[in-house]
Amino acid sequence: MDMNELRGIHTLLVMAVFFGIVWWAYSAHRRKANDEAAHLPFDDDEVEKRTLEQEKTEKKQ
Repeated sequence: MDMNELRGIHTLLVMAVFFGIVWWAYSAHRRKANDEAAHLPFDDDEVEKRTLEQEKTEKKQ
C-alpha cells in the first residue's frame, strides 16, 4: 500500500464523516433543537426583560 492509496482512503473516510454529520444535523429528530436555535435571536427581548426584573429585585435587597 503506497501513500496515494492511504490518501484515497483518508479522503473517503473524511467524506463519510462529513456526510454523517450533515445527515445527523438535518435528521427529523433534530428538528426541535434546530427550530429553537433558529429562534434564539428573537428571544432576546424575553431574556432582557428577565434580566431587568432580576436587577430590580437585587437592588431592593
